[in-house]
Amino acid sequence: MSIEANVQTVKDFFAAIGSGDKKRLLALAAEDIEWIIPGKDWPLAGTRHGHAGLADLLETASRSIETSTEPREFIAQGDRVLVIGFATGKIKATNKTFEDDWIFAMTVRDGKVTRIREYVDTQALARASQGDTSGPA
Repeated sequence: MSIEANVQTVKDFFAAIGSGDKKRLLALAAEDIEWIIPGKDWPLAGTRHGHAGLADLLETASRSIETSTEPREFIAQGDRVLVIGFATGKIKATNKTFEDDWIFAMTVRDGKVTRIREYVDTQALARASQGDTSGPA
């Protein structure tokens, strides 16, 4: 596939996430997709595999976080597409907000997203995920 087609696949993938169109999202994801989110002690952190892993990630995200994600720039070479973006949101458990500059390194083969590696502001997400430990005032 061409670089332009790979970028369009990634744009369609983000549009499906933004609209909550799980059927379209799964159609754009390879059966053996791998999605890596760095970190520990955070519900979204870890590596997910396949459509079941993708569905689990989406379900975990909907229970854990409210977010608005804005992909701003797409840089492509071969089957790799880097997406530079920004997100704002709230961790539901703590009701704390965050802002997150991020990069997704994505691989596209035969019109399907096969791999995603997120590079996120883990410090911002960790701060928003921590409960208030200051004790009574």
